[in-house]
Amino acid sequence: MTMSEGDLAVTELHFVRRETLAARPAPMAMTGAIGWLRVNLLSSPFNIALTILIALLFAWAIPELLKFLVIDAVWCGTDRDACREIVQHREIGACWPFVYERWSYFVYGSYPIPERWRVDMFFAMLALGVGWMLWLEAPRRDLGSVYFFLVLPISSFILLTGWRAIGLAPVDTTLWGGMLVTIVVASVGIVVSLPLGILLALGRRSHMPAVRLVSVIFIEFVRGVPLVTVLFMASVMLPLFLPPGTYFDKLLRAIVGVAIFASAYMAEVIRGGLQAIPKGQFEGADSLGLTYTQKMRLIILPQAIKLVIPGIVSEFIGLFKDTTLVYVIGMFDLLGSVQQNFADARWATAQTPMTGLVFAGFVYFVFCAGMSRYSMFMERRLDTGHKR
Repeated sequence: MTMSEGDLAVTELHFVRRETLAARPAPMAMTGAIGWLRVNLLSSPFNIALTILIALLFAWAIPELLKFLVIDAVWCGTDRDACREIVQHREIGACWPFVYERWSYFVYGSYPIPERWRVDMFFAMLALGVGWMLWLEAPRRDLGSVYFFLVLPISSFILLTGWRAIGLAPVDTTLWGGMLVTIVVASVGIVVSLPLGILLALGRRSHMPAVRLVSVIFIEFVRGVPLVTVLFMASVMLPLFLPPGTYFDKLLRAIVGVAIFASAYMAEVIRGGLQAIPKGQFEGADSLGLTYTQKMRLIILPQAIKLVIPGIVSEFIGLFKDTTLVYVIGMFDLLGSVQQNFADARWATAQTPMTGLVFAGFVYFVFCAGMSRYSMFMERRLDTGHKR
C-alpha cells in the first residue's frame, strides 16, 4: 500500500514542532557545590584517591600551622622571656613580638632613622609608577612611561643616596638593608633584564655571524654558572679590571650582576616566543616594505611577547627571590636582615628563627603571588589561549 504525496505531507506535519521547549535545569547532582566536587575532585578513581590524600595532608598540616602561628603564638612582649617555654610554663608557638620590634630594621636596614622618610617616599613613588604602568586604562600612560623610566630612577637615586645641594645628607649604600635592598635590586633588575634580554634574543637570531656569536657566548656563559658566581665576580673580579683607586659601589655591583644573570635567561624566553611566530608573519612584514626595526617593533615582538607572558613573569618571580643571594657581597636584603637578627641576645629563643623565616616567606609570597595574578590577568586580556 502506497501513500500519495499529499498524505505524506500531512503525516510529516504531525512530527514538526512549531515551538521551542523551555530549557530544563541540569540534574541537581551536577550543579552547585556537589556538581563542582564531582567534576573537579571526584571525576575518576585516581582523582578520588588524590583528593583523599590531599585532604589528609591538609588535615595533618593545617592544625599544626594554626597552633604554631595563632593558638600558641605570643603576641605581646618586650624581650625573649615572653617567648621562652621555661618562663611561660607552656608550649610556645610563633614569637611575633620579635617581628614587631625589629620591623623597622627589616624594612630599612641600618638606614639613618631621621632620614627614613626618604625611603617611605621612594616606596610611595615606586608604587605610583608601577600602578600607573600596570593599570591599562590609566589616563595619560605616555606620561606614566616618562615618569617610570626617567623621572622615577633619577629622583629615587637622588632621594636615597642624598645630595647636599638640595639639603639631603648623603647615605652610603652599606647602610641600606631589608626590604629597601630587595625592592631596589629586584625592580632595577626586572626593568633592565627585559629590554636587554630582547636584544640578546634578537642578536642570537641575527644573520650577522659576529653579533650572533657574541650573543650566544654571553647567554651560554651566564646560564652556565650560578648566580652566586656572577655576584662574586661582579664584587671581587670586576674591580680588578678597573684603574687603581676606582671605587665601585657594592650595591651597584649587585644590581649589575643580577641584571646580567636575569637577562641571559630572559633572552631564551623571548627567543622561544620568536621561534613560535609563523614564517608568514615575517614574510608579510617584508612584503609591506617594513624595515627590520619596524618589523620587529610592530609585527613580531608584540606577538612573541604575548606568547611568552608566563615565562617572562616566571623569570621576574625568580629574580625577585634571587635577591636573597646578595649576602655573598655583604648586602643584607629582607631575608638577610631577618637572619642577622637571630643572633640578637634579647630575642634568642628556639621560636625566633622559625618566626622570622615565616614572616620573610609571607612577604615574598605576597609579592610573587601578586605578579602571578597580574600575569593571569594579562593572559586573559590578550587572549593568549592558555588554559586557566
